Amino acid sequence: MSIGWNDNAPIYRQLKERVIGMMLDGLLKPGDALPSVRQVAADYQLNPITVSRAYQELVDDTLVEKRRGLGMYVTEGARDKLLASERERFLREEWPAMLERIRRLGLDTEQLLRAGQPGSAA
Repeated sequence: MSIGWNDNAPIYRQLKERVIGMMLDGLLKPGDALPSVRQVAADYQLNPITVSRAYQELVDDTLVEKRRGLGMYVTEGARDKLLASERERFLREEWPAMLERIRRLGLDTEQLLRAGQPGSAA
């Protein structure tokens, strides 16, 4: 996790999103332990309550489980659950606006596919 908090969202939410990003990217896999609350708080100069709140939301979302005396661990199926919810959110919230912009700009499928190729100068 890299440091760099912004003022647009609470820090606990930004921390939660960073952990989710690590799960989606495969950096945190099922069974992996999250860094301790104390460690994250010390590393990023955060209040431990802030870190605890982010971790608790991950527990509430069943992406992480608490193991008494051992810490927090990524649950089985967490990445699949995240992918499904992120895909659904993208299609519901982001795709319609993108599609409208594509139509407004008069882009066609061929142009979009060509622009998406590695080394293309969109």
